[in-house]
Amino acid sequence: MKLLALEARQNGYYYQSRYQQIADFGAELYVLNGVGTDDLWPADRYRRADSTHIADLIAHAKAWHAEEDFDGVLTFSESGVVAVAAVAAALGLPGIGVDAALTSRNKLIMRQAHERGGAAHPRFAFVETVESALSAAEEFGYPVILKPTLGAASNFVFRVDDADQLRERYAQASAGIDEMSWYAMEAGGVDLGPHGLLLESFLDGHEHLIEALVWEGEVFLGSIVDRVTIEGDTFDDDVHHAPTSLRPEQVAEVHALVAAGVRAQGLTNSALHAEVRFHGGEPHLLEIAVRPGGGGLDHMARISAGYDPIRAVMDVARGVRPDVRHFTPTAVHTFAMCLICDSGTVESIGVPAEVTDAEELFYLKVSARPGDVIRRPPHGNSILGGIGATGTSFDDAMRAATDLADRIEVKLS
Repeated sequence: MKLLALEARQNGYYYQSRYQQIADFGAELYVLNGVGTDDLWPADRYRRADSTHIADLIAHAKAWHAEEDFDGVLTFSESGVVAVAAVAAALGLPGIGVDAALTSRNKLIMRQAHERGGAAHPRFAFVETVESALSAAEEFGYPVILKPTLGAASNFVFRVDDADQLRERYAQASAGIDEMSWYAMEAGGVDLGPHGLLLESFLDGHEHLIEALVWEGEVFLGSIVDRVTIEGDTFDDDVHHAPTSLRPEQVAEVHALVAAGVRAQGLTNSALHAEVRFHGGEPHLLEIAVRPGGGGLDHMARISAGYDPIRAVMDVARGVRPDVRHFTPTAVHTFAMCLICDSGTVESIGVPAEVTDAEELFYLKVSARPGDVIRRPPHGNSILGGIGATGTSFDDAMRAATDLADRIEVKLS
């Protein structure tokens, strides 16, 4: 099979390892970037449009498709889902459609769809001024969540506990979202809907990350991972554990909720990454994205539930039903975490052999490189990469992962 991966603006080398997974699974993978580096992918299967405009991306994709006859087009980037939907439609390849992609990308349009579709979600308001944010917060009650409509990876997502903090956070987020990498990586010439800030009511319960699939309208929960981060007023999506602690009846509730959200977003055939948080004992949707979750979630899905999100993306892209079943956890404990450091410019990252050769290690990605600028909240949410380990219990897997992470040496200037 021949597959085309696309990013309007290359997200460093973050997806290189996933591209390699696709190649290792036997596909011929071609990569088209609007703007990118020279060395991301082998030269005979890599092109750049030297433009991020959707018309130029479509033109280059059409010309390459005429030469290679691709079976499908895909992306792993949240910033690429609308562009890929447009390119797939232009090439006559399977896709979710631009309208469903936009609903699944812009958090305001997504929330409006959930509201119409009756899928439980936090209360929300699009706040174009600090005064409207203060008014909505007064109505919802503190704490509240402030977040971008076109964000990702928890960039400029804040928990706000009072009016003074809201004024401060609103100013920081308003100033930051135009320069946010996830917004800058979008294709030009595409209507992405309102670009601004959402205020949402706070959900006070436990959170779960789900790799899922919808095929011919039927929703499958492939894996469920518990988010076990200790939260402050910023959200580092950094610590996860599987198998889930949810009871079977809670899994059934989550399945019904995700299915309602999928219908509301107009999705029929797609790989999915859903985030669900409980409130008042009931699950509520944080989001449903139309790509696999980042970090080591694909590895956790394979080990803890026997589901492969990367293979699912490959199959969906070419219009073939993936190998999937309803959620069936294994007994293997997995623990994964982001590699996080202070702000600064990376001078070096040292990973000793005792880390790479560790028997417990199932995932290690160092995506940052020397010269990269690391930004931490409130200015951004950059990470060095991620690491994951297995164990016989939650505590055993956690100790293994944190011990390995502590051995990685980072020098910043």
